[in-house]
Amino acid sequence: MRSKFLPVSLAALAAASPSVFADGAFYGDPPDAIHPWTIHDMNRAQPARVEPGSFSTQEQPGKPPSDAIILFDGSPASVEKWAADKNPLEPTKWIVKDGTLQCVPGAGYTKTREEFGDCQLHLEWSAPAKPEGSSQGRGNSGVFLMGQVEVQVLDNFNNPTYADGFAGSVYGINPPMANPLVAPGQWQIYDIIFRRPVFKDGKEIESGYLTVFLNGVLVQDHTALEGGGGHMGRSKSHPFPEKGPLKLQDHGNPVRYRNIWYRPLPKRASEGGDTSTMSPEATAAKRKQIATSIRDAAAKQQGKEQLLHFMESLTYEADPATITKVTDLATAWHASFKDLAPDKLADKKGDVLQVNKAVQYLVRFKMLPDSFVLNAPLKKLITDLGWDK
Repeated sequence: MRSKFLPVSLAALAAASPSVFADGAFYGDPPDAIHPWTIHDMNRAQPARVEPGSFSTQEQPGKPPSDAIILFDGSPASVEKWAADKNPLEPTKWIVKDGTLQCVPGAGYTKTREEFGDCQLHLEWSAPAKPEGSSQGRGNSGVFLMGQVEVQVLDNFNNPTYADGFAGSVYGINPPMANPLVAPGQWQIYDIIFRRPVFKDGKEIESGYLTVFLNGVLVQDHTALEGGGGHMGRSKSHPFPEKGPLKLQDHGNPVRYRNIWYRPLPKRASEGGDTSTMSPEATAAKRKQIATSIRDAAAKQQGKEQLLHFMESLTYEADPATITKVTDLATAWHASFKDLAPDKLADKKGDVLQVNKAVQYLVRFKMLPDSFVLNAPLKKLITDLGWDK
């Protein structure tokens, strides 16, 4: 069967500073107390380009996307990225066989030497083709995000067990919404979105979440972690470290794994990330940053373009000095053509309409007063020359 890569483009934001596009300004609704950008804002960073991977088949693992961090690709060398779950670290006793990472019963958990936090995780696993045992004793293993939160691995193909211990469960917390497993011996595909809990000053801000696709079927939908789960005991919310290893469980069954990779996810609003909705404090800081960037660009321009860019910065920050600058620039720009005869104004039509659009936008949203120096003159000029038609 084919796997389905989860399309998480929200994790792929460009890190570059905002670009300035005056022609794209004065268009969508402006920022407010918790939204730093306008609607359709051209000052937002462009998404980073990621070359997509390919789907897996039973015969062949798929190709990871271009920005994926590979944890196991089937090569003997990639097992060096794994260690036994001991301190100090020791080489793992799991083996690489036919391009797979296979659990050796009794060897103990294996874990990545690399540690990471919020991520999109992809891995594929296969229970033994010949089923042995029942319930939790059949094809049992587990995927532990940050070494703490288990997404259960279990051969539940015609093998019932307790619901919160099924394959695809957040073990001990939430059963999967469906059982889409294929027969044992075949490859099962996990695509997991993991968000760790966020605490501030000892108080939980977000509990952390897991979203899980099993063989392309959604089985966990933004499931709260409730402390991470566990065996027999109900877990309680607690802070997580920023990073931790990925662990794979030895439960006494020779479960195989292949094609293991992850993509780090950007910070959420609760962690100070640049998101569509942010705290009032973070929004104010981001708006000021954007306004400063636009003003810096405006200082290098002249004439109408300089005026438009300084005007655009007012969308993000009501800076008194900038309002004075805009008024002076507007007065000078208007003076350069206001006394021209109507037949000489034709080549100014595009500029006048563009600046008027900006003026009307800023006046409409109370960023400039109705009495602004260009408001009445431009509206009259446009009406007198029939440009409003």
